[in-house]
Amino acid sequence: MLSLKLWVPKLAGASTCFRPGSSCLLSSLKVQQCHHAAGRLTPVLSVLVQKQDKAVLGIQPSRNAGFFTNMSANELWKGVTGVSNAGRKRGRGRGAGVKRRRDLNRGQVIGVGKVNMMWPGLNAPVLRNGELVRQQSQPRDEQRESRLQAIRDQFTDQRSFKLTPLERGWSGNRLPGRSIGPPDAVDFETFEGFDTTVLELKTVFSMTATAGRTRHISCFAVTGNGAGLVGYGLGKGNTGMAAIKQCKRRAGQRLIYVERCDGHTVFHDFFTRFAAVRIFVERRPRGHGLQCHRAIREICHRVGISDLYAKVEGPTDNVQSITKAFFLGLLRQRTHQQLADEKRLHLVELRPEADNYPRLVASPGGAPVRSKEQIPADEELDFQLHIFEGKVPLKMPPKQPFYMKLPCYQTHLNKVKHLKNQEQVRVSLLAEHGEVRSFLADQYPECRAASAALWAEKRQAAEDDQEQDEM
Repeated sequence: MLSLKLWVPKLAGASTCFRPGSSCLLSSLKVQQCHHAAGRLTPVLSVLVQKQDKAVLGIQPSRNAGFFTNMSANELWKGVTGVSNAGRKRGRGRGAGVKRRRDLNRGQVIGVGKVNMMWPGLNAPVLRNGELVRQQSQPRDEQRESRLQAIRDQFTDQRSFKLTPLERGWSGNRLPGRSIGPPDAVDFETFEGFDTTVLELKTVFSMTATAGRTRHISCFAVTGNGAGLVGYGLGKGNTGMAAIKQCKRRAGQRLIYVERCDGHTVFHDFFTRFAAVRIFVERRPRGHGLQCHRAIREICHRVGISDLYAKVEGPTDNVQSITKAFFLGLLRQRTHQQLADEKRLHLVELRPEADNYPRLVASPGGAPVRSKEQIPADEELDFQLHIFEGKVPLKMPPKQPFYMKLPCYQTHLNKVKHLKNQEQVRVSLLAEHGEVRSFLADQYPECRAASAALWAEKRQAAEDDQEQDEM
């Protein structure tokens, strides 16, 4: 225990404990005198008194003024959310990690706390019906804490909200790859059936002589109705919502029409490029699906293309160059009728899924078809060379499986050598001669497949006759 040698009015800065029978300057004081001294020091001291004969257990100091009461709210919040100049130059205090001010008094009423009291002039009138209202306690509000907690949960750190798998973007809840609805109406004209997909959302900085380092949000999106009308736009703004609205509006103002083959794919294979991006596009039959870059896939959804293969070479993260290159390829493709008019020849389609059966898809209109004599000898009639303007895409050969280097695989090839290209030969013979036959069929009729069984019967009968003659 600590014995005091101070007067009672100076106890405000001390912590004193008394023990019954202890010798000190205050041992001769009565309990009533200690109560009187403690009552005068109530704003400063908290006195613990045990009602025994001339015994005071303890006196503890309390501080009503300190760090949180001497400073304003703005100064306190600045210490929590502020960033030094050196940290601001390094990019701190921005983005998801920034701390924002919160209104901690939100939902609270002046004069009402944990203990529900009526304070005249604060939360109750001073006079009521000509009578002075006195301070009195009210029934405790059991729902007060739950209401305050619900209000505070609204302005706490933002939590990631869940989306359905169809609404998610390329990377979870991030905006690229997600749908943001149709463009805004222009002059009472609504974009019915349109939908917009965000392809890129990023933060860009620019350095100017007057404003210095400025920060903007850039948004790149594509819109379309799934029936050939499609457009893309780039928008910038100080906030994300402003950039999204601007790019969606610009995409709706720059619509173009893209023709599709049979409503599901492109008319022919093509090569396109923009800046350092190169794209090789190949048409695919119905049901194949979209096998391409994710930005090209979203563009195909907005155009209405459901079957396509595209290979991107160069920077695959430059979404804007990929989009512009693919749009140039779609605009430069030629329809079947245009190709037939250019060559003044019939355009015939051979599909592998139909055993390469020839099908006429377009004929020249307005001019007669050229004959073989009218076609120059040096004219190239290869369709692929014509659409690629005399160039052939160089594709990387597929990797060979490991078993092709084993000796057993050579043995297998020797066993099935006589069956190589058997199906292709049968199809070509049926298309050219109408039957499966050998090139010696004119000299030896038994080389025809239709008469093979008849000649086998005749040969067997001749062998039976020869055996009977020998016997």
